[in-house]
Amino acid sequence: MNTSDIPSSPGVNINVPHSARIYDYWLGGKDNFAVDRAVGEAIIQAIPGMKYMAGENRKFVHRAARDLVAKEGIRQFLDIGTGIPTRPNLHEIAQQIAPSTRVVYVDNDPIVLVHARALMISDPAGRSEYIAADIRKPRSILDDPALRETLDLTQPVGLTLIAILMLLADTDDPWTKVAELRDALPSGSCLAITHPTADFNPAEVDAAVAAATGAGMTLVARNREAVERFFGDWELLEPGLVPVSAWRPDSKVENPEAAYYWAGAARKP
Repeated sequence: MNTSDIPSSPGVNINVPHSARIYDYWLGGKDNFAVDRAVGEAIIQAIPGMKYMAGENRKFVHRAARDLVAKEGIRQFLDIGTGIPTRPNLHEIAQQIAPSTRVVYVDNDPIVLVHARALMISDPAGRSEYIAADIRKPRSILDDPALRETLDLTQPVGLTLIAILMLLADTDDPWTKVAELRDALPSGSCLAITHPTADFNPAEVDAAVAAATGAGMTLVARNREAVERFFGDWELLEPGLVPVSAWRPDSKVENPEAAYYWAGAARKP
């Protein structure tokens, strides 16, 4: 299935770029429109290593899912800002270790919904659900019947916010939105975040932000301090908040700052 199959899906605007489809383009997918490719290429012109960075971001998802299940005992996840499914998906990584793991995916792009229903098939021992919602309205996510039927919010949850908080302007007060999500989760829950930053290469990132803004998108690169605030008083897991490639890498990374993202995971006391 690709975008040529679903040009008239309800809610899909092929003239407005969407972050999920831009990421799909960077990752080599086919579920994107000309406007997404145009913005994706404009950002690549600003940051030539962008496709590499998108790949490093995806690898973090795999490592974080693996370790939160294997080392932190997490058996259910809430993944907000899912994006277009790219195998292996989070639930597939988690269920390789613990087949009973349950995952609720959240995104606000109708194309993601179409693909999620087709591709996010759970292990029979677990469960995988998708809800269409926006992180700007945390309560609508937490109160969704599909979430309540899938996750037990009295037991630890792995909350993953992967390259999504960059889409919220400071005026949206994303820290309060994330705090509302954190507060709804019990002790032992974990939060994993990646977030683009200009800390490693201000000139390139500033140019990318300008390209996105010029296309009508919100794209906010935040410094380390601003990203760390999203974790509140939760305890950062080793190695702390680090460049995304340096978070528990499977092999030696020559230059972790070549991918302009901060990444970390924390546990609720």
